[in-house]
Amino acid sequence: MGVIKLKNIRTFSYHGCMIEEGKIGSDYTVDLKIKTNLQKSADTDHLADTVDYVHLNKIVTEEMAIRSHLLEHVAKRINIRVLAEIKTAEKTTVWVSKINPPIGGDVESVTIKMTEVRK
Repeated sequence: MGVIKLKNIRTFSYHGCMIEEGKIGSDYTVDLKIKTNLQKSADTDHLADTVDYVHLNKIVTEEMAIRSHLLEHVAKRINIRVLAEIKTAEKTTVWVSKINPPIGGDVESVTIKMTEVRK
C-alpha cells in the first residue's frame, strides 16, 4: 500500500450558509490523501499503472465549483467521487479549509477533515 497526497489545492469558491458568501465567494485550500497500491507503478514506471494526479485535481476543482452550504458536504462529495472514479483507491481523506472565514474574529482559516473507506 502507498499514499498519494495533493497538498494546498487553491480554489475560489462560493460555499457558506450566508447569502453573501454565495455572492462574493472566498478563498479555499484543499488537501487530498488517498491510500492505494503503488507497487505495480513502482515496478513498471507507467502512468497507466498508478493514480493520475491530474484526475485527482480535476475532481477537487470540479466539486469545489459546486456551491454547498457546509464544508462537510463538499468534502463528502470529493471523497465519494474519488472512490467512484479511482478504482484502486482504498481510502480517501480530504481537508477543506476556508481562508479568513466570516466568524467575527481574527481567524486564519477553518478546516474540516473527512475520511471515506471503500466498502
